[in-house]
Amino acid sequence: MVFRLNRNRCQYCRFKKCLAVGMSRDSVRYGRVPKRSRERLQDDARVSSMTGDAEADSELEKKQLALYDIILSVSQAHHSNCNYTDDKIKNLTHRPMHFPLEQCQLNEADALGSTVLREQQKIIMWQTLSAKVLPEIQHVVEFAKRIPGFADLEQDDQLILIKAGFFEVWLIRVARMFNPQSCSLTFCDGSVVSRDQLEVIYNSELVSAMAVFTTSFNNLHLNDGEIGLFSAIILLSSDRPKVKQPDRVESLQEKLVEALKLQLSRSRSSDPQLYGNLLAKVAELRAVGLKHTEVLEWFQSNCHRLSLPALYAEIYNIHM
Repeated sequence: MVFRLNRNRCQYCRFKKCLAVGMSRDSVRYGRVPKRSRERLQDDARVSSMTGDAEADSELEKKQLALYDIILSVSQAHHSNCNYTDDKIKNLTHRPMHFPLEQCQLNEADALGSTVLREQQKIIMWQTLSAKVLPEIQHVVEFAKRIPGFADLEQDDQLILIKAGFFEVWLIRVARMFNPQSCSLTFCDGSVVSRDQLEVIYNSELVSAMAVFTTSFNNLHLNDGEIGLFSAIILLSSDRPKVKQPDRVESLQEKLVEALKLQLSRSRSSDPQLYGNLLAKVAELRAVGLKHTEVLEWFQSNCHRLSLPALYAEIYNIHM
């Protein structure tokens, strides 16, 4: 038997005797742990726990800092490459846009004179409008280049994303220039296009859809930085046709979505529904973009009658 008086004299003997009376090897303790050692172990456990918490906090901080970098980069890119920021549209002098419709010519023998005249007006007005939109194409290209990660995508994917997303980004930018009552559109130089003129250039269905979207979008009261982030999310849409590396595009877009979410949590914490309402606009905007694509088909099929800046023709796949 293992007696209390001699049990500590030889640990090996004690070990053999314990096994002999049926104790498991795993249940044998090799001496008592001194109080000071126990306290040291407890302190080590607490330090380890605190270290784990600190590491978790550090990782969260790194992630947030990376998102802040995205917010800053995209906001600066938007301010530098958009003619419709708050500070740039103040004190505009509004004036009707001039369309040189005197250039319209009718052949007296043309039995469909009214149709031909309307088509000529449509072409001249769209061509005139192209001169106002052209600067924004270059601005959107430069904006896209400064979105973190965009320049690392394949060049073909960069081109596809810009061409597919340009109209939607342009509409986001000019949304605050739509008059909800008259449905007129004012450009950054103060030129105003009436609803009737827009319907000649596009059609009534598209103009109505543009008006509905811009009104609801403006009701969200986004600032320029938030508009920039939303624009970047629209550009980085992985489901655009013919994108070669959708996973890479989607990964970049997810970071932008997280950045927007963080920005709204800071600047608009009193409106917890805003983030969801804004993301719902993605589908609404895509629907307007599809209507615009349908309108473009007429201009593409009549490309031989058009005279457009090369960049404008390229962005809309018009081969003259």
